[in-house]
Amino acid sequence: VQLQASGGGLVHPGGSLRLSCTTSERTFRRYVVGWFRQAPGKEREFVAAVKWSGGYTYYADSVKGRFTISKGNTENTVHLQMNSLKPEDTAEYYCVADSRIIVSSYRTSSAYDYWGQGTLVTVSS
Repeated sequence: VQLQASGGGLVHPGGSLRLSCTTSERTFRRYVVGWFRQAPGKEREFVAAVKWSGGYTYYADSVKGRFTISKGNTENTVHLQMNSLKPEDTAEYYCVADSRIIVSSYRTSSAYDYWGQGTLVTVSS
């Protein structure tokens, strides 16, 4: 399974970006799809996840109310809408997926089998 992340860039504080994650599989239907991020000098951290079946979503407290993870119009895409961006959101963002992960592990990076390349988000004035 290959994942392709896109949509990163440079944005001013308070601005918005939408990241996309696309799979080489025909569909994400069997998967939990998530995003992790890693800022320079910091540990990788969970951002958000969506269980495709049922559409259940999960967020880190630091992004709740500002970020929205959603299923795309096609079954092989997931989006992460990021609003009210802050400088501390600056990081490399990674798309992840797994078909066997349990809900208690959604926030654990090592629980995901499939990773895309990162897309850089920079929030700066």
